[in-house]
Amino acid sequence: MQFILIGHDQEGALELRKATRAAHLDYWAAEGARVIFGGPLLGADETPFGSVLVIEAPDEAAARALFEADPYVTAGLFEMTTVSRFRQVIDRGVVSP
Repeated sequence: MQFILIGHDQEGALELRKATRAAHLDYWAAEGARVIFGGPLLGADETPFGSVLVIEAPDEAAARALFEADPYVTAGLFEMTTVSRFRQVIDRGVVSP
């Protein structure tokens, strides 16, 4: 199953994001093929203010456990997080039923 993980940064947490970025990237790189895609949410000035990941997990509890172990989460970067089932329907203009 696919899940989308969304985290919105705490106000003024850019330095915390920068300080934990390498650990965050290493953590998700170690998960390998479970990670479908991910990246930062960007403001108009290109400053990151959150993160989005789409991952494969057997169930929501497993997806939440992966997200909760993310160094960004354990460092307290996010003020709000969501984990939801996700199904990709359009990929580069190609619609899948």
